[in-house]
Amino acid sequence: MEEQLVFFPHSLCSWTGIVCGTTGTVSEINLSQASLEGTLAQFDFSSFPNLTSFNLSINNVSGSIPSAVANLSKLTFLDLSSNFFDGNIPWKIGQLKELQYLSFYNNSLTGTIPYQITNLQKIRYLDLGWNYLESSDWSKFSTMPLLSHLNFSYNELASEFPGFISNCQNLTRLDLSRNHLTGPVPEMVFRNLGKLEFLILADNKFGGNISSTIGQLRNLQKLDLSANSFNSSIPGELGLCSNLTFLALAGNLLAGSLPLSLANLHKIEELGLSENSFSGEIMPYFFTNWTELVSLQLQNNHFFGKIPSEIGLLKKLNYLLLYNNMLNGSIPSEIGNLGELIFLDLSINQLSGPIPPTMGKLTKLALLQLFNNDLSGPIPLEIGNMRSLVTLDLNTNNLEGELPETMSLLNNLEILSLFTNNFSGMIPRDLGKNNLNLKNGHYQIGEIPRELMNLSRLFSLSLSNNLFTGEIPRSIVSLTNLRYLNLAGNKFNGSIPKELANCKHLDSLDLSHNSLSGEIPSELGNLIDLRYLLDLSNNSLIETIPSNLGKLEVLESLNLSRNNLTGKIPASFSSMLSLNSIDFSYNQLTGRIPNGNPFKRADYTGNSGLCGNAEGLNPCSSTSPTNTKCRRLL
Repeated sequence: MEEQLVFFPHSLCSWTGIVCGTTGTVSEINLSQASLEGTLAQFDFSSFPNLTSFNLSINNVSGSIPSAVANLSKLTFLDLSSNFFDGNIPWKIGQLKELQYLSFYNNSLTGTIPYQITNLQKIRYLDLGWNYLESSDWSKFSTMPLLSHLNFSYNELASEFPGFISNCQNLTRLDLSRNHLTGPVPEMVFRNLGKLEFLILADNKFGGNISSTIGQLRNLQKLDLSANSFNSSIPGELGLCSNLTFLALAGNLLAGSLPLSLANLHKIEELGLSENSFSGEIMPYFFTNWTELVSLQLQNNHFFGKIPSEIGLLKKLNYLLLYNNMLNGSIPSEIGNLGELIFLDLSINQLSGPIPPTMGKLTKLALLQLFNNDLSGPIPLEIGNMRSLVTLDLNTNNLEGELPETMSLLNNLEILSLFTNNFSGMIPRDLGKNNLNLKNGHYQIGEIPRELMNLSRLFSLSLSNNLFTGEIPRSIVSLTNLRYLNLAGNKFNGSIPKELANCKHLDSLDLSHNSLSGEIPSELGNLIDLRYLLDLSNNSLIETIPSNLGKLEVLESLNLSRNNLTGKIPASFSSMLSLNSIDFSYNQLTGRIPNGNPFKRADYTGNSGLCGNAEGLNPCSSTSPTNTKCRRLL
């Protein structure tokens, strides 16, 4: 049975959350965060004629909002936010002529926003965000002259910009984000709403130019136009909004160079211009004025030129993301002055020269990504000072020399990627002793140290395309959390360790292009989570394929090509229905291929003794030698 919220007004004055006036009648109900459940269907609103404040926010009240709420004619404050109300907003809400504060934020309300809501001419705060409300006929909406806070975010509004908003000239905060609004933002928004401090239009479908009249919003502190389709350059007049502390234009179609006037944004703390087509150089004088910056995100653009040494002035910076541009030159040593830095990503550029030793001063850095550049020289010893590093990715550069022993001091490291460089020597022996949090390793050189097997939390290990030699260590059994193992393209020899079967979480295993010999261990069939790849190709494996591999029923890609395997392909493989890529080519296999569609598409080249229903094979004889012999015995 549905619970109802029922109050008896003449006995409430001593209750917590209830305030009564001098006449003994209830004037305020504040039951926010009171763990209330049920509905308002039987609530007797008419029994509270003097109620001025009604707050049920952050509870579990459900059902529709009753139209009878309009009986609270003296109400100035109504907050039903963060509940489970559904259905339409009652149009009679527009009869609450004294209302100054209205919040239905974070419910499950549907339907259109009733135009009668703009009859609330005394309203100052209106929040309908985080519902499922749809667009109305905005032409029926009136101006709300006292409105200072308007939030329609996270709804299903799909129309052009609501025109009535442009005339609400007392607005200081406007949030229409996460809707489906289209078209340009009217110039009247920038001309009339001069008191705006927060303008948040992110995640819509607004397009066209960013109007130069935006410079009239001199009180603006936060501007978020990200994830839209604006396709102009940044107007120079934006630099007139000198009170901005937050500017987000990411994820648009903006182009051109950054206007010099942006240097006037001396209060800017967070600047996000990523995912556009900006070009030109990043000028030094930006950094001389942006000294309050905490986050600078310019990634995924077309900026070129050098990183100015003046970047060292941004001493409050936590996040510096410049990846995927066309920046060149060396990494300035002054970057070591950014002592508050947590994330630094300069990857996928054209940076050259050494990694500056001053980076060792970035002791709070958790992520350092410099991959896909043209960096050279050794990894500096000072890297061992960066004890907060969780991710270190230096792959695909021209770094050289030995890995410094100080890397073993990075005991918070979880992801280490060094492949495609010119390192020499050994992996530091102590790397596996201290870095017990390491989860993802991509290395380049030397032998595999036994200490590496201490990394019990490791989930991804790639040593591919290097010069590793010797046998695959049996102690790999200790890597019980391993999901991805790629040892391809090395010079490993000996047999495949059966102990690999103890890495029960493996979903991809690649041992191809080595010098492995012996039989395929049947224990590999116990890796029932193996999904994406089993590649043992281009080795010197011999004898028959173990039938136990047929248990790998979720495997999608199997490659046993270019070995010396003999005998039949096990009939148990017919149950491997998830396979979409199979290669048995260039072995010495014989007999009938397994049943099933996956095996009709497999590559059997170079196995003249195979037969069956597949391209390039002869059909199998209906009378096999074994059957003939049986008939003779009969």
